[in-house]
Amino acid sequence: MKRIDSHKGTKSYQLAERLHSRWSTGAGPSISCMRDYPSELQFRVLEQAQPSPRASSFSNPSPFAPPGSESDNGSSTEEELDEVQDTNTAGGASRYLPGGSDTDDGDLPKRVVQPGKDKRFEEMVHTAEQMKHAMNVNNWVSLLENFDKINKQLEKVMRIKEAVKAPVLYIKTLVMLEDFLNETTLEAKNEMSHSNSKALNSMRQRLKKNNKMYEEEINKYRESSETEEAKVSEEELCNKDPKEITWEWINQKLKEVVSARGRKGTARSELIDQLTHLMRLAKTPAQKLEILFGLVSAQFDVNPGLSGHMPIDVWKKCVNNMFTILDVLVKYDNIVVDDAVEPDENETSRPEDYDGKIRVWGNLVAFVERIDTEFFKSLQSVDPHAREYVERLRDEPMLLALAQNIQVYFERCGDFKSAAKVALRRVESVYYKPQEVYDAMRKLAEQEDDSTGPVVPRKPTFAESSRAMMDGLVSLIYKYGDERTKARAILCDIYHHSLMDKFGTARDLLLMSHLQDNVQHMDMSTQILFNRSMAQLGLCAFRVGMFTEAQSCLSELCSGQRARELLAQGVSQSRKEKTPEQERLERRRQMPYHMHINLELLEAVHLICAMLLEVPNMSANSHDARRKVISKNLRRLIEISERQAFTAPPENVRDHVMAATRALTKGDFEKAVEVLSSLDIWKLLKNRETVLDMVKARVKEEALKTYLLTYSASYESLRLDHLAKMFGLSENQVHSIVSKMMISEELHAYWDQPTHCILFHDVQHNRLQTLAFKLIEKLAVLAESNERAMEARTGGYGGRGGGTENRGMQMDGTSPMVSLNRVVRA
Repeated sequence: MKRIDSHKGTKSYQLAERLHSRWSTGAGPSISCMRDYPSELQFRVLEQAQPSPRASSFSNPSPFAPPGSESDNGSSTEEELDEVQDTNTAGGASRYLPGGSDTDDGDLPKRVVQPGKDKRFEEMVHTAEQMKHAMNVNNWVSLLENFDKINKQLEKVMRIKEAVKAPVLYIKTLVMLEDFLNETTLEAKNEMSHSNSKALNSMRQRLKKNNKMYEEEINKYRESSETEEAKVSEEELCNKDPKEITWEWINQKLKEVVSARGRKGTARSELIDQLTHLMRLAKTPAQKLEILFGLVSAQFDVNPGLSGHMPIDVWKKCVNNMFTILDVLVKYDNIVVDDAVEPDENETSRPEDYDGKIRVWGNLVAFVERIDTEFFKSLQSVDPHAREYVERLRDEPMLLALAQNIQVYFERCGDFKSAAKVALRRVESVYYKPQEVYDAMRKLAEQEDDSTGPVVPRKPTFAESSRAMMDGLVSLIYKYGDERTKARAILCDIYHHSLMDKFGTARDLLLMSHLQDNVQHMDMSTQILFNRSMAQLGLCAFRVGMFTEAQSCLSELCSGQRARELLAQGVSQSRKEKTPEQERLERRRQMPYHMHINLELLEAVHLICAMLLEVPNMSANSHDARRKVISKNLRRLIEISERQAFTAPPENVRDHVMAATRALTKGDFEKAVEVLSSLDIWKLLKNRETVLDMVKARVKEEALKTYLLTYSASYESLRLDHLAKMFGLSENQVHSIVSKMMISEELHAYWDQPTHCILFHDVQHNRLQTLAFKLIEKLAVLAESNERAMEARTGGYGGRGGGTENRGMQMDGTSPMVSLNRVVRA
């Protein structure tokens, strides 16, 4: 009793007393049997008790109950008892009350004590299911949270189990997540909310970093899953009665699979597996060919968007399927592939010994172009500084072998128009490669072990030199290709001739083609190819010592600081805001890294050529500096350099050229040559010693001209041998240079043959001439300000677009380059 007295006044004790007063009158069992328990324990036991049928008397007062027993306690007791009843109804009768026994425990939910290993693993399973649900609803925020969660659970599971490798469930989740990421297109990303898109970017980065640690396990899982799926499908087909596998049954299955293609909720991988198994069961070669075309089309659907690319393993399988198609076509001459007619089912159902012509739907040219495009897009997406980029480039001989076999097949069939289109793809894979790179690719192709096929060889054949291969391919295109194919082939040929330092051939090919007149109306990729050809042509002119031609080829390309955009080697930083569609188009046309032209080399060549031409021109027109401008870009840089109070040591290409320009203006050719020789761009030239010697010789000549034009007013006469000694030239060279200057009236002087001296005239301008020069200078300033206002109003180079479009290609003037922004806006 002491223990009970100590709990008097508590809520649980008062409730127990009320229950005791009710049950002692017949409403329930006595609580005297629990007097030895503390009130809290009594209340817990009472909570587990299920009321007897007489408990309904709480709502209907018993006639034996004392009057006012219910009203005294109020409705609070009834509510508390109702709560007890609700809990007891779910839990069953207590064994401590009448009617309850130990045998009733079977109805109670038993508590199962699980080991820690199983519990942690079940948590991972639950998280993986949540990630699947998040993929179905495209909730990347939830996916990112669950990805972090499952990584933490993985650490616990591996620590408890003392495991070395990750569980298969975790690897399967990574594979599933990686496939889902690859299927997510850029268009779908743009439709997401800001938080969802941000979570997608974070997930892409984290998953790529995380999967590198489990790369081996992921590859093994993919291989094992593919083999297991193939075994299961083969077992299902093997269990089928062979008599039931007829041509009609296979044809019906093919129609079902093809009709399911593109439907919402249809797994693309399952379609590929089904078509692969049907192809193995094909009854006739034509039926096998029809299934193969459907299989290749289904593999193209793995990457439905334009921004992403086909997975590399799927791409290789697609190429192998194309080789299989060629094997069938070469082996059975009576089968014709044509995309203009529907396949005749009666013909394809004939037995294998049918000798008639069988037409099967397909387009080999479109398929090989799509495969080449997917290879190009994969090179755009892969990090060029990682090893994956080099590994991807090793697949190029496989693509060349496929294109070569398809071209040979078309030539054998007499379809030279299609053969020219395929030949263009081979040209575009070779035109930018120097001879050393071409030899390395040929050596790599010869080292392939699995280069033999049943009918069609899997190894490409290469000519002795890249020039010989280009000549054979472009000759076929010039003869049978359409206008666009011919135009692209000519531009590739110009690029390759320039790469081989054949400037005269490349220049004549460009001038005879008149492409510069019509390039503005061509597609975007052809315009980019034109700009690349012009850039390489300018570099070729510089390498052979034709600095004037090099400056005319590169002037418009490098003048506006938009070379990166014009060559599709980077996204332009425009002041105007671009729409998402314009950004996607600009990124889609970017060139892979191994096809880039070094922009620093382009800038250096352009500025050096401009310096060699502009510095003597400025000295000759010192009284009217704006009369004849060869390079506006160099003039602008010179003005900026002259306004600087302090000239720092040269750091980049522009600083070096400006330092050489200041030295050349004073006639100090030694300082100019020293500054130019310290540039790093000479390492990028194959014959750098020869080119550097030509640059040094040209710098000496221009220094001589600049010195004579600048300081002629300070001399009455100059000896020939003295000039030759000053500039390190021979007397014949100095005599030739000075004589040309006299004939062109740049230098007002004449030769004194007996003494071998130059006698200068003292030319002074009268007042009228001086005022005329000032007027011309002011008019030039006004014209330039007018041009700038027009450019600001029309945007970029739009104000001059009409003039350059019809100007034509002139090797002695500025050559028209394509403005991509103008074409995009149009």
